[in-house]
Amino acid sequence: MGSKKVAVIGSGIIGLCSAYELLKAGHTVTILDPKSPGGKHGASYGHGCWISPASIVPMSMPGLWKKVPSYLLDSTGPLVIRWKSLPRLLPWLVRFILAGATKAKVERTAHALSYLLRDGPERHRQLAQDVGEEALIHQDGLLYVFPDRQAFEAEELSWNLRKANGVTWRELEHEVLHEYEPTLANRYKFGILIQNGSHCLDPARYLSAIADSCAQLGAKFVRDSARDFQFENEKLVGIITGENERIDCDQAVVAAGIRSKSLAAQAGDRIPLEAERGYHCVITCPSINLKCPIMPSDGKMANTPTNNGLRLSGQVELADVDALADWRRVDILLNHARKAYPALETDERKIERWMGHRPSTPDGLPVIGYSNRSQDIIFAFGHGHIGFASGPATGRIVADLISGRGHDAINVAFSPGRFR
Repeated sequence: MGSKKVAVIGSGIIGLCSAYELLKAGHTVTILDPKSPGGKHGASYGHGCWISPASIVPMSMPGLWKKVPSYLLDSTGPLVIRWKSLPRLLPWLVRFILAGATKAKVERTAHALSYLLRDGPERHRQLAQDVGEEALIHQDGLLYVFPDRQAFEAEELSWNLRKANGVTWRELEHEVLHEYEPTLANRYKFGILIQNGSHCLDPARYLSAIADSCAQLGAKFVRDSARDFQFENEKLVGIITGENERIDCDQAVVAAGIRSKSLAAQAGDRIPLEAERGYHCVITCPSINLKCPIMPSDGKMANTPTNNGLRLSGQVELADVDALADWRRVDILLNHARKAYPALETDERKIERWMGHRPSTPDGLPVIGYSNRSQDIIFAFGHGHIGFASGPATGRIVADLISGRGHDAINVAFSPGRFR
């Protein structure tokens, strides 16, 4: 279909991967973002660093509605709902609960997510090699640990979903588990090792490298926000920026994370996108060295060795985007880590704290596809917990859509039209 001028709105992992694929396909690309790629402002910076084919289990599962009262009352749980935000969030919460109400629904969601995640480690390894940062992607496996086998079996539905979608693992009984990871507390007696899982050692550096490669391929970076779309005779001709400049383009990709909601509305789609606020802390000089990233079942948090230290990440807080951070969430992560690794020292002087916004839809699936107003605008946002891992796959889908190659398998599952 020939070369096109494409404006990519957003320079997180989704926007950069989309831009990179578009440039390789021969298109001219302008990337708009008021902030620099890889900065601490973005979810692409602050995630758990996991690249896992096993991350296909949706947040909403059968029976979740029974737990909602505890989410409102317990400020120390893995999922918290701010009371002040509840009236505005209620419609989203209802859809969220209904999305996981039956086994059949979560099976469909897991199958769709597998399309984006099943070869995520390989895609990231190739991308890192292409941008000159191959050492940043480590495939040492990903380890889930449990107090005993019964605790693992209590999550039967989650692991059956993984198995049905081709995820494989190795079971580690007590002695083997502690031989594999000696730093673990003795209270953990069973483990699941996702052997083909990988993780990123430095998301900020990785994103910067992708951005640099985009620039080398000819991408232009504009340090500004997108405010509106400009059409002439129903054809997209430009993006109006926050500074009231016009960026000429034939097509646009909306990949602005949590900021995508208002742009989608201007493109004719009311997407129920909310912020699942996540927290992390990095212990910059940890007293332990994990062999690979670990997720203790009782804390539901990712403990990941990175170039900058041990990153403890997790927690879900549903609240307004502009609500103040609740740094008690980081204290919870630290408390769980102390119980999981008895030799871990948590000197406050060596701890860096972060909070960010996962852009999340109520059905647990991203929004990838054409806007209601025009096929000149393509949405690529709402990836929730899987944005980083699914970045390369999403970028390829976006480039294929702009180049006129369809993806029938995902058109319905990820289409913006499912919310119309």
